[in-house]
Amino acid sequence: MLSNSCRYGIRAIIYLAGKKSVKEKTGIKQIGSDLDLPTPFLGKILQQLAKQKILKSMKGPHGGFSMMKDPASITLYDIVVAIDGEDTFTDCVMHEGPCRCIDRSKKACPIHDDYAKSRSELIMLFKSKTIHDLVQKASNTENIII
Repeated sequence: MLSNSCRYGIRAIIYLAGKKSVKEKTGIKQIGSDLDLPTPFLGKILQQLAKQKILKSMKGPHGGFSMMKDPASITLYDIVVAIDGEDTFTDCVMHEGPCRCIDRSKKACPIHDDYAKSRSELIMLFKSKTIHDLVQKASNTENIII
C-alpha cells in the first residue's frame, strides 16, 4: 500500500525523532547505515520532508537532518501525504483516479463497498498516530530497522 519511499521516510523520521535531542543533526550516511537504507534514495526522501517543513536540512561537512516540528504534532498521515501524496487515501483500488467516495461522478468498482469502510478506518488510524507515539512504541533502533 505504501511505497518504499514512504516506508523509508517513516523509519527515518522515527529514527530522528527518537534522538535524545530532536534538534541534533544527523548525517545522511549515519541514518542510512543505522537503518540499513540506501543513502542516495534516502537523501531524496529526506529532502522532500525538508521541503514540507517536517525536517530541517543543513548542508556541508557538519550538516545533516534534524526534526523541524515537534514529533507529537506530526501524524503518520502527514508523512504519507508528504511523500506519496494524498492519492494514497483517495484513489480507487482498481481504477485510475479518485474513488467514488471522492468523486461522485465515478462508478463504484467491484470492491468499493468493502473497501470504503476500511479506507475510512485507515485514514483515522494514520491521522491519530503521531511520530511521538511511534517513537515510544519503537523504543530502540532495532524496531525500526526491520
